[in-house]
Amino acid sequence: MADLRSEFIGIKSPNPFWLASAPPTDKEYNVRRAYEAGWGGVVWKTLGMEGPPVVNVNGPRYGAIYGADRRLLGLNNIELITDRPLEVNLREMKAVKRDYPDRALIASIMVPCEEEAWKAILPHVEETGADGIELNFGCPHGMAERGMGSAVGQVPEYIEMVTRWCKVYTRMPVIVKLTPNITNVLYPAEAAKRGGADAVSLINTINSITSVDLDLFAPEPMIDGKGTHGGYCGPAVKPIALNMVAEIARNPETHGLPISGIGGVTTWRDAAEFLALGAGNVQVCTAAMTYGFKVVQEMISGLSEYMDEKGMTSVDELVGRAVPNVTDWNQLNLNYVAKAKIDQDLCISCGRCFAACEDTSHQAIAMSEDRTFTVIEEECVACNLCVNVCPVEDCISMEELAVGATDLRTGKTVAPDYANWTTHPNNPSVHAVEPAE
Repeated sequence: MADLRSEFIGIKSPNPFWLASAPPTDKEYNVRRAYEAGWGGVVWKTLGMEGPPVVNVNGPRYGAIYGADRRLLGLNNIELITDRPLEVNLREMKAVKRDYPDRALIASIMVPCEEEAWKAILPHVEETGADGIELNFGCPHGMAERGMGSAVGQVPEYIEMVTRWCKVYTRMPVIVKLTPNITNVLYPAEAAKRGGADAVSLINTINSITSVDLDLFAPEPMIDGKGTHGGYCGPAVKPIALNMVAEIARNPETHGLPISGIGGVTTWRDAAEFLALGAGNVQVCTAAMTYGFKVVQEMISGLSEYMDEKGMTSVDELVGRAVPNVTDWNQLNLNYVAKAKIDQDLCISCGRCFAACEDTSHQAIAMSEDRTFTVIEEECVACNLCVNVCPVEDCISMEELAVGATDLRTGKTVAPDYANWTTHPNNPSVHAVEPAE
């Protein structure tokens, strides 16, 4: 059986599955049950500074996006950081870490962008025995007006500055949690690295309004007839998170910077994808809120079986395996040619492929009078829309044309050489501009 033991920036845990800082990690009772269920680590719900705790609303805190079968695809959360006193959280963290020394315990922190505020809270966190801290630079709602959360995460200079403070005032490893509410994740990631961050975690939640009540004409969740934007999370944000993780992993300036992957991890396969794209571990929230803490057991068993199948003995062998295969569009091989092929034995004659291709694509699928669907190779551009809309797995596949074969759409012979847009004759930059005399 594959060894799932994890060591992330020196923090050891029995597996790479951590609970993210969120409602499931708000108190000792929850964290103990999470550890007992099998979670390798926990990021405690974000701590604030001493004094009166933050105030949450007393009505609905979540909006939701559902699939056709009412499967939960995403949550919109307007809940703030912990609304329990700092001293209570610290006491409970210390007790939990004492009783579960083999599990990772990370303290998420959000205080004003002032050096003294960070200097004051860090020694108290250290006293709990926590294994590290995570700087919450991502919350998109409720705290930005106080100069915290995404108000910091959207300004690289602030990220670098606060990270430097933390590296001065604590011995603990520093993880910087990045916001997706930016145009380019590389700028804050590079700033975190310049500040001395031991790792980054991403993504935090995305600014969102999930739905509008069309009778009351107010966003949901609704508080006394009004609504507000919140933080979007869950399976629907996974593609955004994967892309940002991959960009950091392959960027020369941040390559090698440890990454904790967050965003829609629901199954072992999701976790494996994050790991393959460069994450050293993963953090989970919405899946636990949907299915309970024991969902981690399926993640553990599934990842272990997958690694056994691939002959991998440790998580480190999986981390980053897909990064070399992530590239820019202009580097893709233009001499690679594929065509769609329909397996008539599997086809149920639903016609989805025909409708999609005929109305919105390239008119490359024919329908006979007896509803037999075939690919018109002369029109097929290999977009694979038909594959994606087909309800039958493996019914439609994309098959590569062999070198030397004729592409019936273009009339050209498939060439053996790799060629991309940077050398294509249609690329204006290929042709050197003659200097003016």
